[in-house]
Amino acid sequence: MKSPYSAEVTKGKAKKVLLLGSGGLKIGQAGEFDYSGTQAIKALKEEGVKVVLMNPNIATVQTDEKLADIVYFMPLTEHFATQIIRKERPDAILLSFGGQTALNLGLALEKSGTLKKYRVRVLGTPVSVIRDTEDRALFVRKLKEIGVKTARSRATTTLRDACDAAEEIGYPLMVRAGFALGGEGSGMVKNKAELSAKLSEVFKSVSQVLIEENLSGWKEVEYEVVRDRADNCITVCNMENLDPMGIHTGESMVVAPSQTLSNEEYHRLREISIRTIRHLGVVGECNIQYALHPETGDYRVIEVNARLSRSSALASKATGYPLAFVATKLALGYTLPELKNSVTKRTTACFEPALDYLVLKIPRWDLNKFENAVPRIGTEMKSVGEVMAIGRSFEEVLQKALRMLAIGADGFTPLDRKRLTGQAAHFDYMHEIRHPTTRRIFAIAAALRAGVSVKKIHADSCIDPWFLEKMKNIIELERTIRRRKLDRDLMRRAKRSGFSDVQLAVMKKTTESKMRALRKKFKVLPVAKQIDTLAGEFPAQTNYLYLTYHGDVHDAEAGKNSVVVLGSGPYTIGSSVEFDWSSVQAANTLKREGYRTIMINYNPETVSTDYDMSDRLYFEELSLERVLDIVEFEKPRGVIVSTGGQIPNNLALPLKKNGVRIFGTRPEDIDRAEDRHVFSKLLDKLGVDQPAWAELTTEAAAEKAARAIGYPVLVRPSYVLSGSAMKVAPDAVSLKEFLKNAAAVSSDHPVVISKFIENAREIEIDGVASKGNPVIYAITEHVENAGTHSGDATVVLPPQRTYLETIRRAKQVTKSIIKALKITGPYNIQFLAKDNRLQVIECNVRASRSFPFVSKVTGYNFIEIATRAMLGRDVAGDYRTLELDLVAVKSPQFSYGRIKGADPRTKVEMASTGEVACFGDSYSEALLKSMLAAGFRLPKKNILVSLGEKENKVKLLPSIQLLVDMGFKLFATEHTAEFLLENGVECKKVFKISTKKDPNVSELLANGTLDLIINIPTHVFARESTDGFIIRRKAIDMNIPLITNRQLAEAFVTALHEQKGNGLKTKAWSEYR
Repeated sequence: MKSPYSAEVTKGKAKKVLLLGSGGLKIGQAGEFDYSGTQAIKALKEEGVKVVLMNPNIATVQTDEKLADIVYFMPLTEHFATQIIRKERPDAILLSFGGQTALNLGLALEKSGTLKKYRVRVLGTPVSVIRDTEDRALFVRKLKEIGVKTARSRATTTLRDACDAAEEIGYPLMVRAGFALGGEGSGMVKNKAELSAKLSEVFKSVSQVLIEENLSGWKEVEYEVVRDRADNCITVCNMENLDPMGIHTGESMVVAPSQTLSNEEYHRLREISIRTIRHLGVVGECNIQYALHPETGDYRVIEVNARLSRSSALASKATGYPLAFVATKLALGYTLPELKNSVTKRTTACFEPALDYLVLKIPRWDLNKFENAVPRIGTEMKSVGEVMAIGRSFEEVLQKALRMLAIGADGFTPLDRKRLTGQAAHFDYMHEIRHPTTRRIFAIAAALRAGVSVKKIHADSCIDPWFLEKMKNIIELERTIRRRKLDRDLMRRAKRSGFSDVQLAVMKKTTESKMRALRKKFKVLPVAKQIDTLAGEFPAQTNYLYLTYHGDVHDAEAGKNSVVVLGSGPYTIGSSVEFDWSSVQAANTLKREGYRTIMINYNPETVSTDYDMSDRLYFEELSLERVLDIVEFEKPRGVIVSTGGQIPNNLALPLKKNGVRIFGTRPEDIDRAEDRHVFSKLLDKLGVDQPAWAELTTEAAAEKAARAIGYPVLVRPSYVLSGSAMKVAPDAVSLKEFLKNAAAVSSDHPVVISKFIENAREIEIDGVASKGNPVIYAITEHVENAGTHSGDATVVLPPQRTYLETIRRAKQVTKSIIKALKITGPYNIQFLAKDNRLQVIECNVRASRSFPFVSKVTGYNFIEIATRAMLGRDVAGDYRTLELDLVAVKSPQFSYGRIKGADPRTKVEMASTGEVACFGDSYSEALLKSMLAAGFRLPKKNILVSLGEKENKVKLLPSIQLLVDMGFKLFATEHTAEFLLENGVECKKVFKISTKKDPNVSELLANGTLDLIINIPTHVFARESTDGFIIRRKAIDMNIPLITNRQLAEAFVTALHEQKGNGLKTKAWSEYR
């Protein structure tokens, strides 16, 4: 009998709903859940339902004050969720809007009996159905009941069972982890040895593994399906992966609608989708993935996600169908015919979208941030974000999307000319095509340019010839453009194939501005087209637009009294959901101030690209060409560039030179802060202390300057975000190596080297200024010393260890910099503090990634104040940001488990993919909650300590003694053990892995003895291929909590000791204010 606690609910019964969020952004689970959760809250509020949100991701729009009624910034664990349920007594819970994290947490709450005990119903898809889709054995059995084919497979729970299944199915085969996220733990294995090695890691994180037949080379196709409780069922969007099976859909380029399916294949898979979803009993939205044989048309259902997913966000933005909003209403008991499509305002939600355009998604990777990271792509997801281009031809969307990645590609061209052009050995690019890496699309461009046939590329890549022929069209048109004079017809052909003005200017050896002028002279201009979900078949009111050269008439008219907000572009390491939050706050403030808002962005995972966030949304490139096109059409009052991170900030000066008004700080002053050489000179002029520095143009000059300054030195290019190509060079050899990397990042700007101050503390001021005067500020301090990038640091507000005198001096320095740069709007200044000396290391004249954190902790919306200041409003006030009756800690969210080969320790170059934050009545409480929210687990019994350098051993001695006093059993590697025993600390000595002596660290790692590893590297800046690296890497691969920073280790042990017996309180955000 079906439990009443997982029954489908009837309309209007839920009065109070608990919504589980997804936590910090990580690889496999990114900003798409901020979008879906925000839509869910809006749909619930529209029905008068009280919403309790549990999500520690402070950088999201969904955790804003005015959305959910009650917000808990708490770790997404069964313990804290149970406490919230006991305290809040919700009638119902939503599990489908927080990714795999929320789904797994919901399943755990149901299994433990918590939902039943507190009479909490699951809205939408019943728990039994979720289990049927997540448990691989149940899933296969369920689909067999209706004769739907799945891959030949067996669900296993032990290594022996898996090896038996592998013999039965046959190698090579696919390994898939049950209840996992973004293909985590999955992969192709060729033999028993590979299988054993793979599963020893996977079984540490999950309880079930599927051994599956190998379908590499088959096409991968997806359908987004919506079903209501009355069994109305529609497909909202179908999508086709360019990359074949064997590459995770999150790693693949995806086109919507599908381009190479026959009519019969499209309708057959659609019918199977609807039949499957009806049989499973999904209520709401889900995604079904197929493998389709390219020749025979045979198919397999790979998986069904009975929740909102990355594909749902893409499908929603691709079609204009508000999937998350509709799914929430269906979960409340509505049927599709009862709901209006809130985008078109005319049709019901029981309407399958029709597309008269093409959408292409391309993933964005940041593997170059990690030394030794493997660039191969496959069944496990590694991408950190994605972009989406809209147009009317495949050639157009491909070139647009490649530019949107913001990795230096002007379009479909070989990216690395030295390695991927015809000058390189023929084998190079063909090897990348056969063994896919993150740069495969550029290798295909190189191969086509070198004359390799489509047939050959298809044979090596299994990419459908249709796509390859379209790519070949671009290369052939490029040849024509290089050969022929650029007349009006050729210009139009080029623009319809997605060539930018920059591309054409490079080919014709002229400038972008001259090419733009020529294009306007030819009257070759883009038109604004609507995304109306109806392909123009029915009237629709929609504000969702894109630009294309395929057409002559605009679908919209320019509005009046508008302001443009430039979004943040793709999520990357360094530019993530924080900047989307800031863009949304700016748009909301403009609306309240009486302006029409125009948002330009192209990231489908964002809230800023939601249909209801602005008066008009352009899903378009954030390039000078495209922004000017939109500005010339819309004629806005001006543009805001300072809320979306570095991509829009870099456009400030070029836009100003083209006559566009920039709100806030003058672009010339932004440039003075961005150019590190100019900024350093400004600090000298103001008499502000800074680390010794020199500008570099040649290697010889660099070495001479470094000798004079004294090693270690920090090497950094101008105009960077997230410490890109920023390195600490401990000696001359390292300096030479780093200079090569820096030149590749920013060759147009000189590289600056500065003295790296060791053992200095780092503090930051985030603030808002108006006409060169400070308005509001917040001071945060880092737990880790300088040497850890600010985006990877554990950050505390209000400061706990910073002297009042230091704070006073930091404020004085900030005032002088603000005045000199005449700042109006947001800013961020970073300081080093050591031995009573305060030095400035950086100033950003834009919102920083800390803005959501300082806004939500202090209770003042910094972006709202900044936007009003930029509009010229009076924003003076008595803002109190230091005397707070709470402590908040922000912790980085890392995704090292996905980046095979990367060393999981913090450096000056940023590596975290997201962040979380928690509140506490004390620093220790906030720190522990925050670490738990980032996926850390508190140790129960056994801890391994391995400390490099005498200083680390001496300074950590009191903390290690404290661990023993608390009853933990310590294991320590040779030298650490000898030091501890000499100092009277009880521990068991184990030998490093390389010694092969017993007892060995490898045994502790293999048999699951350890609850925590504290491993502080010997060489902080040098690359280590040592035992230390092996221990750290194994900790990640074996899912063992790891601390690699001395200051964080000290803070953690102290917090653990202080909180022993006190418990971590489950308090809502409002209870701290």
